[in-house]
Amino acid sequence: MELQLALDLVNIPEAKKVVKEVEEYIDIVEIGTPVVINEGLRAVKEIKEEFPNLKVLADLKIMDAAGYEVMKASEAGADIITILGAAEDESIKGAVEEARKQGKKILVDMIAIKDLEGRAKELDALGVDYICVHTGYDLQAVGQNSFEDLRTIKRAVKNAKTAIAGGIKLETLPEVIKANPDLVIVGGGITGQEDKQAVAAQMQKMIKQG
Repeated sequence: MELQLALDLVNIPEAKKVVKEVEEYIDIVEIGTPVVINEGLRAVKEIKEEFPNLKVLADLKIMDAAGYEVMKASEAGADIITILGAAEDESIKGAVEEARKQGKKILVDMIAIKDLEGRAKELDALGVDYICVHTGYDLQAVGQNSFEDLRTIKRAVKNAKTAIAGGIKLETLPEVIKANPDLVIVGGGITGQEDKQAVAAQMQKMIKQG
C-alpha cells in the first residue's frame, strides 16, 4: 500500500515547500487539477526535478485527446497520469497505449460513475494500471465517502490496482486500510494540518503496518 499526497490549492513554490516537509513519508506526489490549470505542466516538471526519488502523478482528468495529453505529461516527467472513467473507451485505449510507450502508468478516476462495478470490469480489460474511487470535493461537503465503493471495485478487478481518494484523514485512515487499496490518496488530511510531517509520518506507519 502506498501513500499519495494530493496538492490542489498551491502554487509551485508552496508545493515544493509542502513536499520538502513530508517527502520521506510519501510515495507519490500528486499535482492536482487546480495546480495544473493554474501553473500548467511546468508544475509537474519542477516537482519531478526537485524530488527525483518520488513518483509524480499529473491529475489531468483527461476526457479526450488522450494519447497526446499523456505524451505531454510524460515529457514533463509525470510517472502516473489520470483519465476519467467516463471517457470513451477509445480515449482510455489511447491513454494506455501512449503510457506503455513512455513507460508510464494510467490511473482512472471513477468520479461521477454510476455503475462502478460494470465500468471497473471494462477498464480492467482495457489494461489501465489503477482504478480510483473518488468522492469529489463537492460530495464530501455533504458527508459522503468511498469505502463501500472501494470494496465494489476490488471485487470487480483482476489486474488493475485500486486507489481511494476524497476526504481521507488520520481518523478515517484505519477504515480505509481495512478495505485494502493499493494506493491511499490524501490531500487536506495532510496539507491542512499544523504539523504536516507528523501526520504524514503517522499515516505512512499505519499504512505499512496495514
